[in-house]
Amino acid sequence: MDKKLKVFIVDDHDMFRQGVKVLLGKSDKTEIVGEASNGKEFLDVIGEIEPDVVLMDISMPVLDGIEATRQALQIKPHLKILTLSMFGDEEYYYKMIQSGVKGFIMKSAGIDELEYSIRQVADGSAYFSEELLEIVKANINTDTSQYEQSALSKTETELLKALTSSLSDADIIRDMGVTPDAFDELRKDLLKKTGSVNTAGLIMYAIKNRIAGI
Repeated sequence: MDKKLKVFIVDDHDMFRQGVKVLLGKSDKTEIVGEASNGKEFLDVIGEIEPDVVLMDISMPVLDGIEATRQALQIKPHLKILTLSMFGDEEYYYKMIQSGVKGFIMKSAGIDELEYSIRQVADGSAYFSEELLEIVKANINTDTSQYEQSALSKTETELLKALTSSLSDADIIRDMGVTPDAFDELRKDLLKKTGSVNTAGLIMYAIKNRIAGI
């Protein structure tokens, strides 16, 4: 059996936080190693914890998820942070991506999807729930001035589409028939060409420019 993934929860809603703790605590795939009700509490203990994945709320008192993520990654650049999202949070997605999060999952998601998203992020892949992708696609501003428009190759476009499909990096590598090194180089070139900060940014770029495979 795979080792349990260590999860830290940052959310200001006690009932939600306790619910996630109960669900993940019953799982044989995850274990809760700590919790905080705002970003400051999280940063106060960051030196004492080594979670595989941090579940980060966006809107919180004292210090929100955007700033908490930014500061946390300055202290521990290797941290993998997955955003907990609600309807109406879309306006914050770009800021969270710029801060360095690896993906987004809706708070309404079931335990199976939550476990899957945690595993994806822990393994180094980005994660966007399909429900969230549909919401973003329906509401995103189609003004592409935020991004420099660049001519993408057929392979680059194929990768962007694959990234919006919620597949793991390993699955994408297999489906595209490329080596892991070639995949990393292709993604690196795409990050530079699109001005994206990480894979989550590439996914948003794909949606904004109507390249998404959904």
